[in-house]
Amino acid sequence: MKLAPFVLLALLGNPAVAHDYSVGELHIDHPWSRALPPTAPNGAAYFVVHNKGTAGDRLLGASTPLAATAELHTHVHLGDVMKMQKVDSVGVPANGEARFEPSSNHVMLFGLKQPLVAGERFPLTLEFEKAGKVEVEVAIEAEAPKAEHHH
Repeated sequence: MKLAPFVLLALLGNPAVAHDYSVGELHIDHPWSRALPPTAPNGAAYFVVHNKGTAGDRLLGASTPLAATAELHTHVHLGDVMKMQKVDSVGVPANGEARFEPSSNHVMLFGLKQPLVAGERFPLTLEFEKAGKVEVEVAIEAEAPKAEHHH
């Protein structure tokens, strides 16, 4: 029995938890959503898009069978008030990243057709201007994942 690859995987991170997707030069890291009570009409999805290419790209939109509509939103500060604002697209800079996280950019899911239950997953299709469409699986988590911050 060769255990080396599994040991390596265990050292690099739990394969059951870490999940990422690639399309073209883009790499989508750990899509997740917060579990919500069944009465919640709307939800949100978060992830990080890493661009390994030399050209920038843009996220144009998202869709999921789980919700009636999915929109790109960001948070803007108007004085002391933080408001959510719909955006038409989010840029992913060359050799950079676009972070979708609480109190920042996120994908809003309006008109949820089923509750967001912790431990379950749902498909989310992301559409990029250049890279095209990629379907990711969004993990529904009871609380925000402990992000490893690379500074």
